[in-house]
Amino acid sequence: MYPNPNSAPAPPGFSQYPQPQNQYPPAGNHGQYPPVANQNQYPPAGNQIQPYQHDQYNMYHHQQQPTQQNQGYSAVQNPNYPPPYSQPGYGPVIQQQPNAYQQAPHVTADGWMPIPQAIPQNCPNGLQYLSTINQLLVKQKVELLEAVLGFETNNKYTIKNSVGQKVFYAIEENDCCTRNCCGPIRPFEMKILDNFKNEVIHLSRPLACQSCFFPCCLQRIEVFSPPGCLVGIIEQDWSILTPIFTIRNAANEEVLKIEGPICRFSMCGDVEFKILSKDKSTVVGRISKQWSGLLREAFTDADYFGITFPMDLDVRMKAVMLGACFLIDVMFYEKRGNSESDGIGLC
Repeated sequence: MYPNPNSAPAPPGFSQYPQPQNQYPPAGNHGQYPPVANQNQYPPAGNQIQPYQHDQYNMYHHQQQPTQQNQGYSAVQNPNYPPPYSQPGYGPVIQQQPNAYQQAPHVTADGWMPIPQAIPQNCPNGLQYLSTINQLLVKQKVELLEAVLGFETNNKYTIKNSVGQKVFYAIEENDCCTRNCCGPIRPFEMKILDNFKNEVIHLSRPLACQSCFFPCCLQRIEVFSPPGCLVGIIEQDWSILTPIFTIRNAANEEVLKIEGPICRFSMCGDVEFKILSKDKSTVVGRISKQWSGLLREAFTDADYFGITFPMDLDVRMKAVMLGACFLIDVMFYEKRGNSESDGIGLC
């Protein structure tokens, strides 16, 4: 109902409309929000956030503890997070989540063995790789011409340690006529290279016989490391049944012996050549012709060998053991026109 314009005027302070309830902003505050008397205002009075300055870079490194008079919201980050390095009991900040992919230690990206940190004194350059290992795995590369046509090519080998890291790479140097005419008794020069393609070991094998009917002209191979510096010699001893080799150092002193089995056929098993002390009383290692599979054994001469020797053996003698492995491979397991050269006895 609208008011009657002819009625008497209302007394001062009287309103015919009801007073509003819960008005916004509250009456008596004249538009201020929140009230000045409110102690829960944000931000608290007297603790205003200071603008960024260059000299306040210590937000994360030089935090200040809030005082008892100033317990409100602080612009300085909590000094307990992240924990400063100087406080005891805290380690460095984790930069990578756990279980994330990380490259295994001591493994290079291309699969080669890294250079050992501790190198023996007077160690020839390149032989430091042999100072921390007691086993080598020698794998010959399969050549297509040899497998299909029986045409002999230069042998190539990959030499790895016991965990599968590549240590050396070996390649034979020879001419086509010598390889295909002389067969297993052929002379050759062999280079053994490291990861940087530096020649660290050189093998030299002269032309000689390996039959027991020629005791004065038996097999011999010389080992040089670095190339041009003789470190050892492998000589074949005269025998009728079992192959025997003598290992000599650079001073031509007898150091070790190698004795093979009477039967050198690798029929689904390994053939072991024992590395003995010079008096043949102690076995100190082995050179093993490993079974590489039926097809590989039947149609190729790409063989697997394992060499085991003492960890504390002189690195020069370890290099000579590697040369002995190559000599055994060429003498007894090298094919000639896809015909086997392994057998029983030496005559």
